[in-house]
Amino acid sequence: MSGGPRGGWRPALVGGVAVLTGLVAGCSGTAGSAAPREARSLGPGAHWAAGATAESVAQTLRVRLPATATEPKAAHLEGLQDDSLIMAFVLPTSEVDGFVAELKPEEPLRLREQPLPHATNPTAPFSHLGLPEPDLLARVREGQVCAPCKGNLNWLKVAVAQVDERTSRVYLSGVD
Repeated sequence: MSGGPRGGWRPALVGGVAVLTGLVAGCSGTAGSAAPREARSLGPGAHWAAGATAESVAQTLRVRLPATATEPKAAHLEGLQDDSLIMAFVLPTSEVDGFVAELKPEEPLRLREQPLPHATNPTAPFSHLGLPEPDLLARVREGQVCAPCKGNLNWLKVAVAQVDERTSRVYLSGVD
C-alpha cells in the first residue's frame, strides 16, 4: 500500500492523543497542580478577605466569642453576591452547652456518629484555617441556628467536635 491519503491521519491521531493526555493529566488534581483544591473551589470572583479576625467574624455572625475560648480562628470569604464566614475555637467541654444555648438554635443539636459518607466541598472550607472539616469527623453534634437570621445574615450553622477529655472545638459557619 502506498502512503497516499490514508497515511496522513496517523500523525494527526498521535497529536490528538498527546493533547488529550495532557488535558487529562492537567485536570487530574494531582499534588503537583498549581492551585490547591480549596482555591479551585472558591467560585468566580470569590476571595478571602484580608484582616478578618475572630472578633470581626463573630460580630458579623452576631455571636459572642466566649472569654474562655482558646485557639480562635476565623475567615471571611467575599463572594459576588453573598459572603461566607467561618469561625472555630476551643472551649472547655463543660461550657459548650451554655454557648450553644446562647445561640438559640431552632432545634437541639443532633449527634452524627460517623463522618459524612460523601465527599464534601464546602464553599468556605475550614481547611483554610488549618482545621479538619467537621463533616469529615465522627461524633459531631451539629445543627442549624437560624435560617433566615436577623439582619443581613442568611443562615448560621454550628458543629461541635470533642478535642480531648476536657475540651471541644466549636465550628460556626454562616452566609451574609
